[in-house]
Amino acid sequence: MIFSREEFETRLARVRSRMDARGLEVLFVEDPSNMAWLTGYDGWSFYVHQGVLVGREGEPVFWGRAMDAAGALRTCWMAPEAIVAYGDDYVMNESCHPMTHLVSTLAERGWTDARLGVEMENYYYSARAHSELTRALGAEPLDATGLVNRCRAVKSEAELACMRRAARIVERMHARIREIFAPGVRKNDVVAEIYRTAIVGAEDADGTRFGGDYAAICPLLPSGRDASAAHLTWDDAPVETGQGTFFEIAGCYRRYHAPLCRTIWLGTPPREVAFAEEVLREGITAGIDKARAGNTAGDVARAFHAVLRRRGLEREGRCGYPVGLSYPPDWGERTFSFRESDETVLEADMTVHFMPGLWTPEWGLELTETLRIRTGAPAETLANVPRKLIVEG
Repeated sequence: MIFSREEFETRLARVRSRMDARGLEVLFVEDPSNMAWLTGYDGWSFYVHQGVLVGREGEPVFWGRAMDAAGALRTCWMAPEAIVAYGDDYVMNESCHPMTHLVSTLAERGWTDARLGVEMENYYYSARAHSELTRALGAEPLDATGLVNRCRAVKSEAELACMRRAARIVERMHARIREIFAPGVRKNDVVAEIYRTAIVGAEDADGTRFGGDYAAICPLLPSGRDASAAHLTWDDAPVETGQGTFFEIAGCYRRYHAPLCRTIWLGTPPREVAFAEEVLREGITAGIDKARAGNTAGDVARAFHAVLRRRGLEREGRCGYPVGLSYPPDWGERTFSFRESDETVLEADMTVHFMPGLWTPEWGLELTETLRIRTGAPAETLANVPRKLIVEG
């Protein structure tokens, strides 16, 4: 494991403090990011029901499919007695559901009548799972969405070390894009090189080499009018001159992400694009200056949007969100946002993707940074890639 037992115990204590504040006696988390943060478990098994149970004392309990218990034994910090498995008869079987086994597990630990919290707003916790759990318990669990996510906001030194390695990887990824991106090159060939570079990894300042991990979001690189849409992927068409392409990608190391977006324009960019880049860069600088401990998420958004309004540009939506450890389909931590109405107070060593992309009906422009919040200074940018529109040809 890359984290010490002491670090896991500190995380567990942080979660239990929030549980006490919410009046919860047992917490069940099914988000694989929260599972990994609490236990170290790392496996591609989140397509079936699995989770971690946290009581008021003792080690957390991994609960999952029997064939994945072996992975839990290999990656979790807890004793083997804390690994609980259900049989394959529960997998994708309409006549029985894994949540009935979970209730049996609760009963074995004397938690049947405990005040149970679950992550209601979660990609991995289905409506049927909640229904079956409620039926088997004979009571409605309480909503504990975001409880663990918010505990993850401030990163430890060990976590920051992972994110710095992810930043070294994303620097390599953007350098490789610039080497190969040209008219006539097929998009899928570009993506193949992005993936190869991401997995090959990078090296520390002392020359220590390290490999990369798969990111929670696949590369997004739409061109031209397709770039008016924020989340299109790629095809096998050749790249054309006279278009802009944004690259929304992240380096990933041990599941920790450092997203970084840049835009390449092949040919001469239109005047409105060049102007938008100038304003966007000014707004990003203003936002980073406000992104410091003691200020709020809303302060960052207001500083950024104030520049855009003063320069005559309109933009809707949030412009940033916390990042760190994550699994598909999202590398965000799903808690606060850089939006004008969000008064979450920023703390030192929070890590945030400052993502103020611009999308118009004709083009898209993305220049983003992953930030580490500091005390008494503007946020640190984890990656070192020139923050500008890249013009080729």
